[in-house]
Amino acid sequence: MRLASFQITNFRSINDSGLIDSSRITTILGRNDSGKSNLLRALHSLNPAEGLAELSPIQDFPRHRRLEECTGDTPVVFTRWSLDESEQAELAAILPRAAGVRHVTASRGYADVRTAGFEGLGALSLDVSEIKGKVRKIVPAVKAAAEKVADEAKAALDQEADLFDAAMIMSPDYIKWSAGAVRAAQALRKALAVAGAELNDKQDQLLAELEDMALAIANDSPALERARQWVIAKLPRFVYVDEYPALPGRQNIAEYLGREGWGQLTPEQQSFGRLCRAAGLDLRQLQALLEKNDQATRNQLVNRAGSVVTAEIRRLWKDRALKVRFNLDGQYLDTLVSDPTAGYEVEVNLQERSRGFQWFFSFYVAFFADTRGGQAEDAVLLLDEPGLHLHPHSQADLLAHLEKDFADSQVIYTTHSPFMVPTHRPDAVRTASLDETAGTTVSNTAQGDERTLFPLKAALALSRIASEPVKQEVVKPVAAVQESVKPAPAKPMKPAKSVETARPEPVKPEPAKPAVVESAKPVEAAPVAVAAPAPAMAEPAKVAAPAKVEEVKTEAVKSVVESVMPVEAAPVAVAMPAVQPAEVPALVAPESAKPVIAESAKLAEPVAPVAVVAVPAGAPGVQCADEQTAAVSSQAEQPAEVA
Repeated sequence: MRLASFQITNFRSINDSGLIDSSRITTILGRNDSGKSNLLRALHSLNPAEGLAELSPIQDFPRHRRLEECTGDTPVVFTRWSLDESEQAELAAILPRAAGVRHVTASRGYADVRTAGFEGLGALSLDVSEIKGKVRKIVPAVKAAAEKVADEAKAALDQEADLFDAAMIMSPDYIKWSAGAVRAAQALRKALAVAGAELNDKQDQLLAELEDMALAIANDSPALERARQWVIAKLPRFVYVDEYPALPGRQNIAEYLGREGWGQLTPEQQSFGRLCRAAGLDLRQLQALLEKNDQATRNQLVNRAGSVVTAEIRRLWKDRALKVRFNLDGQYLDTLVSDPTAGYEVEVNLQERSRGFQWFFSFYVAFFADTRGGQAEDAVLLLDEPGLHLHPHSQADLLAHLEKDFADSQVIYTTHSPFMVPTHRPDAVRTASLDETAGTTVSNTAQGDERTLFPLKAALALSRIASEPVKQEVVKPVAAVQESVKPAPAKPMKPAKSVETARPEPVKPEPAKPAVVESAKPVEAAPVAVAAPAPAMAEPAKVAAPAKVEEVKTEAVKSVVESVMPVEAAPVAVAMPAVQPAEVPALVAPESAKPVIAESAKLAEPVAPVAVVAVPAGAPGVQCADEQTAAVSSQAEQPAEVA
């Protein structure tokens, strides 16, 4: 039997939830205090694993209503179940007129009484004209047969024929009619036998059909009751879980066996018993081996159990590959967990692991044990907010675990987490809402306010992002634009010798083609002759100012020029840094070179020209022809760096 739908009424915050469709996995979303847990608690009361019990009107009946309204028959749970083919055949054998039934119902109220129904079961009905037609053929045949027997038997046979005719007259109470019809048919057959009269085959067949019809109706009431009891017995058990008992990592075997014998196991010991069933450990066998002092066999058994549990945990717990090991210490059994993939393997007791792992381990232990012969086998699992302490990825693993490993059970759970929403099954999502007047209601089409629908929207958005391929932006290459230049043969420049006077003896260098340098912000100033920047392969020339002697290095110009380093480029115009009038050096240019005119951006007053000669090392000196012109001594053939 599969739960197709259910409806909760008159329970705590729920006046009428409406009919809630149920599937293999059903998710109920809702805000806090919207009544989700009340839905599960009420449904659990229909067939709890602990046994049916009365509901408390004081605790469970809606608080805003008077207690006088609540009776034992006040409805609380209504469920609708679908039957498979084998179950349909089994039901039809019990109740023949239920041959076409595909769904049954089960419900309960505040009393500890459950009722069952049959969807599509037709009411008892008889064809009155058909019955009358058969009776008209049977009664005259019996009377005709009575004419052929002795007078004593004839009178008795005629009387039974009349009684049969009267008993076959229909009445509104089919059950009462069927009982009288069965007695009349049996009395008629007995009278025919006593008189030695016989009916022909056709007449005898009509009498048999009437008798079977009456018997079927007479037996319908007990068959119906048996069918109802069959439905109740077929109901799966409901397992409701909101918290999992802690599972201590150290247990006393002797104490457990003693309390188990008295039926006084604590919740922690019950969880320990489930763990032993999941691991395949027989505690009585371990205790017997301890009495025999057979430690080797005991260790082999617990090592095998640890391997079994480790394999299952690694299959289900995807966060990391953990190892579970059981250790025997006399009467005690320790559950140890380690991470063999870590840099160094540390083995700790189960109760020292994270709360999320402890929750998952307890969940695995409880349902692994119960779904293999335990109380959760073929059950309906009702989980209230499962996986609260788990990482989002582990929550997704838990959802996959519910879908894969509980194929024989239905699961209904509540959640707030987007990672517990089955986006691949949106038809399995329900939403619960709370209204001050209507109470808790449930929508099968996921309707509600923003807070109610937020987990669903977030889950769909995450699923869409995960399914879309990552788009990489194409970076267009930026082409570097360079001006065409005319390469010139490079000649090594001889190092210049610095001069200490304003008028050193110049030498005649090779002809050079100077570059015209203009300041970015020109002001009116007298032309000052400066030296062109030295080539990359040459040492910068040192010059001395006539007034305040200070070396003027070309680092300022070089830092600007080195920002772009083409292989070969023609000299370009660069802006010289402004200097104070007294510190402006002047260089003596060779006769064959044209002066480079630069305008300082910061000279407020015209500066008198100063001529300075750059003297190459080892070259003879020459006389400057004009004191107002500063000459540049450099190798023009060597290309300058482009600024």
